[in-house]
Amino acid sequence: MDFMNNYHPPSRFVWLIVVPLVLMVGYLGVQSSKGTVWVLSSDKKVASTNLSATVEAELAKDQLPKKDGLDVTRKEPQMNSSKKKLSNLERVEAGLGQVRAAIREAQSKNQTSNDPEYVPEGPCYWNPKAFHRSYLEMEKHFKIYVYEDGEPPVFHYSSSKGILGIEGILIHQIELSKFRTNDPEKAHVYFLPFSVFSIVSYVYVVDSHDWGPMKNTASDYIDSISRKYTYWNRSLGSDHFMLACHDWAPEISTVVPYLFKNSIRVLCNANTSERFNPSKDVTLPEIYLPQGTMKGLIGGPSPSKRSVLVFYAGGIHGYIRQVLMEHWGKKDDSDIEIHEYLPKNVSYYGMIRKTKYCICPSGYEVASPRMVEALYMGCVPVLLKDRYVAPFSDVLNWKNFAVEMTSKDIPNLKKILMSISQKRYIKMQRRGLQVRRHFVVNFPPKRYDVFHMILHSIWLRRLNIQVHDT
Repeated sequence: MDFMNNYHPPSRFVWLIVVPLVLMVGYLGVQSSKGTVWVLSSDKKVASTNLSATVEAELAKDQLPKKDGLDVTRKEPQMNSSKKKLSNLERVEAGLGQVRAAIREAQSKNQTSNDPEYVPEGPCYWNPKAFHRSYLEMEKHFKIYVYEDGEPPVFHYSSSKGILGIEGILIHQIELSKFRTNDPEKAHVYFLPFSVFSIVSYVYVVDSHDWGPMKNTASDYIDSISRKYTYWNRSLGSDHFMLACHDWAPEISTVVPYLFKNSIRVLCNANTSERFNPSKDVTLPEIYLPQGTMKGLIGGPSPSKRSVLVFYAGGIHGYIRQVLMEHWGKKDDSDIEIHEYLPKNVSYYGMIRKTKYCICPSGYEVASPRMVEALYMGCVPVLLKDRYVAPFSDVLNWKNFAVEMTSKDIPNLKKILMSISQKRYIKMQRRGLQVRRHFVVNFPPKRYDVFHMILHSIWLRRLNIQVHDT
C-alpha cells in the first residue's frame, strides 16, 4: 500500500489543539527546572529556593533575595548511557550535573584547590572555596555559542570608548574568547550579539522619543534567530544572554517577553525597581578607561596618607545627587569634599587617592564608574544607591570592603563614616585592594579579571537551570 497516497494531513482543528499543547510542555520543561538558585554563600545550611515565588515576593518589596546558601540540593537526572544513547543536550546537562557535584563536594568537605596564580580567601568572599571550585570548573568546561547572524555596527560591535565602553570591550572579547565554540550542540549558553549602544547610535532618531525602531531591531533579530535555529525555542531563551551598558537596555529588552523574563541580561543598569532580577540577570560594572587602557588607574597611597574623610565630585543628575549636594555641597568642613565641579587645578583622580571614603551615588540611573575607580585607587567605595545589585554579589560580600547606604542615610553621612573604627576602615581598604583584580580590564583578558568574572556570573546562572529536548 502506498503510504503517501493514503495520507491525509491533520485537520485545522487538530493543529489548534496539538500545537499549543506541545509548546506548553516545552515551556513547563524549562520552567520546572528553574526552581533553585546557586549562591556562593558562607552559610553552611543549604536549602532549596523556589525562584518564581521568592524572587517575585522580594522584588515586590524592593529587596534583594537573601544570600542564604549555595544551593546544591538539585537532584541530578540519572541517565544510564549503556542503555540509552544520550543526545547532545543530555550530554551537556550531564556534564553540568557533574560540575554541581564538584562544587558541592568542595563546599561540604572544605576542600582547598591548587592554583599557582590566585586562591580566593577571606571575608570578602561569601564562600571562597565554593567560588574557586566553580571558577575552575568554568575554565575547564564553559562553552559559549555566538550567533553569527547580523552585521556590524549594530551587531557584533559596540564602541569601546567612554563610560559605556565596557559594552564594546566585552562584546569584542567574547567574540575572540577561548570559551567560544563553533558547535552550537556543545554550547552551554548562546550569546545574542546585538549592541544596545549601537542601536541607540545608529537606529534611534535623535529627539524623536520613538522607541519603536530600536525595539523592532532587537525583536526582529531574535525572531530571525528563533526561526533559523532550534535553541531559542527549546529553552524559551533561558540559556541565552544579552550584554549592554546603555541605560536604555532594560526597556529595549522588554520588547521580547521571554528575553525580559527568561534570558540572562548582563546590564550596567541593575535596578530592581526596573525589574532587574538578580537570580537570573547579571550586573555589569560600568568602567571608564579615559585612554582606552588601564594606564594610570591602578594604585594609591596607604590609609595613613589619606587626609580627606569623604569625597565626591559630579553633576547633579537625579534625586540622590541633588539631596547629597543640598546637605553637604556647601558645608565648610575640612573632612568633607563634595562638589558639583572641582576647583581649577584640582585633580579628580588625585582627590580619590587622598580620600578614605569615595561616594559612588546613583545618577539618573544606578550605574556609575565611580565604584570601580574607588577600588582601583584604594578608596573605600560608599555605594549611595537605592535598589542596586552590586556586581558579583553572589560571590563577593560587599559589606566587608564597601559602605552601603541609601538616600535616607544622606543626612547622617558623616556620622556613619566617623563611626567606623580605624581598624575596621583599614581592613575594608585592604580587602578592596584584594578584590579589585576582579574589576580590572585586561587586553587580552587574564584569569579572575572583569571579563572572566562576568562569564562566571553567567556560568552560575546557567547552573541554575536544566534545559530539556522538546
